Amino acid sequence: MLRRILIGIAVIGGIFLLFKYCDFKKNDDEDITYNTNLIQQQILNVGKLVVTEGHFSEVITYKNQQKYLLDMLSFEKKALVVVNADVTVAYDLHKMKYDIDEKNKTITIVSIPKEEIKISPDIQFYDVEQSKLNPFTGDDYNKINKSVKANLAKKIEKSSLKTNAQNRLISELSKILILTNTMGWKLQYEGKVIESEKDFGKQIKL
Repeated sequence: MLRRILIGIAVIGGIFLLFKYCDFKKNDDEDITYNTNLIQQQILNVGKLVVTEGHFSEVITYKNQQKYLLDMLSFEKKALVVVNADVTVAYDLHKMKYDIDEKNKTITIVSIPKEEIKISPDIQFYDVEQSKLNPFTGDDYNKINKSVKANLAKKIEKSSLKTNAQNRLISELSKILILTNTMGWKLQYEGKVIESEKDFGKQIKL
């Protein structure tokens, strides 16, 4: 009789422990799902268009000369060209690719989109001088436009506009880092663990 009672107690205890274990596993799964959904939502919030704007101005003189009769006769055209340009440097973080490893609690940023530079110049012509034998044509305006954009591209590279845009990008990506640190997850990029905003600055080669 006593033996049966002891066996019954053991069986009940085993069933109780089994339920507790299953409940523990269920809670673990629920936590992982909750954390994963939270991280995905944060990445969606970060996934936007980051735009940095700048303004550039320059004045150039355009000249062209047509020569005739063994260069004894020439007809020149020239103009003062004033350029005001709005420039944007943008990162479309909707295009960012990432991987979530629930088991190892790790987010890996697979790729970050390159910057998109848009130059919108407003070109005004002053002191235009031309002749009927050498007038301004569409080809001249195309050359001027191409030259203007090339000069502006050089100015952008030397300016702080791209650096400011990268800083804004890193600031946005750091929101993911803050969340992973809070939740005890890891954030990786290019095979290295990102632990601070400074690490992002070192790793991101844009």
